[in-house]
Amino acid sequence: MNRLLPFFVFLLLFSACLPEKERLILDLEELSIESIHQKYKSGELSAVQLVEAYLARIDSVNPKINALTIVNPKALELAKALDEEYKETGILRPLHGIPMIVKDNINTIGMPTTAGSLALADFYPETDAFIIQQLEAAGAIIIAKSNMAEWAFSPMHSESSTAGITRNPYNLDYVPAGSSGGTGTGIAANLGVIGLGTDTGNSIRGPSSHNALVGFRTTLGLVSREGIVPLYLRNDVVGPMCKTVEDATRTLQVMVGVDPKDPLTRYSEGKAEKDYLQYLDKNGLQGARIGVFRTLSENDPDPEISALFNQALKDMEGIGATIVDSVSVPNFNELRQDQWCPMFRKDLEDFLQTYVKRDTMSSLEDVIRVGTKSDFARGRIASFSEDSLRRGNPEIPCGNAYEDERRIAFREAIEHTMDSLQLDALVYPSWNNRPALIDNFQEEYRGDNSQIIAPATGQPAFTVPMGYSSGNLPAGLQFLGRMYAEPTLIRLTYSYEQGTNHRVAPKL
Repeated sequence: MNRLLPFFVFLLLFSACLPEKERLILDLEELSIESIHQKYKSGELSAVQLVEAYLARIDSVNPKINALTIVNPKALELAKALDEEYKETGILRPLHGIPMIVKDNINTIGMPTTAGSLALADFYPETDAFIIQQLEAAGAIIIAKSNMAEWAFSPMHSESSTAGITRNPYNLDYVPAGSSGGTGTGIAANLGVIGLGTDTGNSIRGPSSHNALVGFRTTLGLVSREGIVPLYLRNDVVGPMCKTVEDATRTLQVMVGVDPKDPLTRYSEGKAEKDYLQYLDKNGLQGARIGVFRTLSENDPDPEISALFNQALKDMEGIGATIVDSVSVPNFNELRQDQWCPMFRKDLEDFLQTYVKRDTMSSLEDVIRVGTKSDFARGRIASFSEDSLRRGNPEIPCGNAYEDERRIAFREAIEHTMDSLQLDALVYPSWNNRPALIDNFQEEYRGDNSQIIAPATGQPAFTVPMGYSSGNLPAGLQFLGRMYAEPTLIRLTYSYEQGTNHRVAPKL
């Protein structure tokens, strides 16, 4: 044995002199679904390597912005299974091995769904939400869940009792908007490739605008909301928040579908496209007619946002669109009134009794009893004692989302105006003002255009980056379309995005 010792010492010294195994270096800022799949096909990258890279970035970056609430402990296990599947079949699913961030009000097996509240802090769903089933069947990997405004109450700011305050990665002193601020911040900071948010009035488009992302609020009923903690189901939409129109479209492609557990989806039967990707046309603005809706854009705007918006109009015209400036909707200010029906109590209690299934957590009173760390959330919860009445005009009953006479009249007035002018879309800034400072967000909250039309009418509205104001703060341009006009909006927003390329990753 002693005679062999020098030999073992030699081997040890020799191995120490060998070069270390080359570490895979990925530029996560530039990765898209398509580029990742090309790397998978070439053998340059595996799902395990990709997830490891994102987990390392989460460890490094998330403490600065507080975007994520929990990392999926099975993310690497799922990635390994997808690598083995691809090795055996040679087939990539539509979202094969794509890391995804999910807002913390969407049911996911193996991780809590808290909606940012103490009342659901230890709620682990028994089943995945319908859309999670679809996305995972397409090969997506939930890498983490994201912080949000508690109970999705605030369009201004994303602060929860379970995780605290989320900061805008472009300027940490500012809000990322709400309520899907964690998803918006996480995707903007490249902690995942694709993200999911929910939007009752603003909560996909606001954080997307504030974080230089693409956000799709689709036609009400096109995508199932089953298994999602509700705010007002008559308005709630779930949709993609991504760095590009193409990635958002690829994500939407696998989300649409009729779900018996969400009755609103029956209205979309026969109206959803089988292939949304065909509308990714760089020349999509050529010959398009774009209506400028200055009723919203001129409502006390910040001069910097106005300048960005007017430049966006020039850019679209330069790309080939006809700009119709401006467009007015008859009786708009009257029609927009009395559209909100705060049904939080009913919708929440249905969710608690269907999914949480605890005698001690089945009513709004149980939620109030557990309490909250947020003064803002406390005030909102207390306001929902009479939630079956239409806000502003209690004499008008709150009807079904597709059968409410007031919202139908509002929608028809807008679509008739678009028809009369042969418009493909209406455009306006997603926010007329810059993001607010975190320390003064309630006083500075103004300029939110997202809550005014699309939630009430059910129409689709997409936001895309249109540049930056001082302080390196992003701004978004919103396109409003007719019901089920997602193909048109994909065509227009993709063409604008490709013609301007405004998104720049934050410097963290």
